[in-house]
Amino acid sequence: MPFSVVVMVQYLYEDGSKDRGAISEIVADYIQTISSKHPFWNLSLGADHVMLSCHDWGPYSTKSVPNLFTNSIRVFCNANTSEGFNPLKDVSLPEINLNTGDTKSLFGGSPPEKRSILAFFAGGLHGHIRHLLLGQWKEKDPDVRVYEKLPLDISYEWMLKSSKFCLCPSGYEVASPRVVEAIYAECVPVLISDGYVLPFGDVLNWKKFSVVVAVEDIGNIKKILMGISEAKYLKMQRRVKQVRRHFVMNGPTKRFDLFHMIVHSIWLRRLNMRILNRG
Repeated sequence: MPFSVVVMVQYLYEDGSKDRGAISEIVADYIQTISSKHPFWNLSLGADHVMLSCHDWGPYSTKSVPNLFTNSIRVFCNANTSEGFNPLKDVSLPEINLNTGDTKSLFGGSPPEKRSILAFFAGGLHGHIRHLLLGQWKEKDPDVRVYEKLPLDISYEWMLKSSKFCLCPSGYEVASPRVVEAIYAECVPVLISDGYVLPFGDVLNWKKFSVVVAVEDIGNIKKILMGISEAKYLKMQRRVKQVRRHFVMNGPTKRFDLFHMIVHSIWLRRLNMRILNRG
């Protein structure tokens, strides 16, 4: 379904307003139009239709259309189960922050034996998880390097590429571009979130190349990471390098890259819907 939540926010949302109703109304009007003019929506009540949005309000935009919310395959960065994301039919989209459109300069980093920083994070106080993280660790430990704002003489990319583990806490929403940034920099992601469905979990075993830290264990981050043996860390870091190709957009596309991973995830969801309907 070729509508953009980003464009709707740009033209319909008034800064400072709490009213997002116009966005959901446009989506509802769109579904009404295609369902009245064409037969395809009504044949499956939207189950064979796909929408994609990496905007935080993507899930909200679907709530006013029950069949879109319940039946359609929704591809979201904000893959939050507490906001109605259903892993059986919805697809988790990796959030990628590209300042220039080029990714190759973000790839790689120091070899494992030269990564002198145990863990790194830099980012604003967006959401309660980051408040907890910065409250516990902000500029308090030379091994767990947590900043709200990096000093001007320190490069963010250099820190990623010099750290063994990169902390990836949720912000206002569950997804964070820091997960992909870590993977690009060959830094083992440390996932700190509630209700986040990780991308491509049907085929990728995230336990093999990332660390999950519960929100209530934020104070134990150093203990948890120090408890990972060197041998286990090296295996995880190698696997980070191996899975990176699945998070890269290419033009033209390449086998197993981000585009193909998304399409494969959508195909699996459509297969799930067929099985459920037959059952």
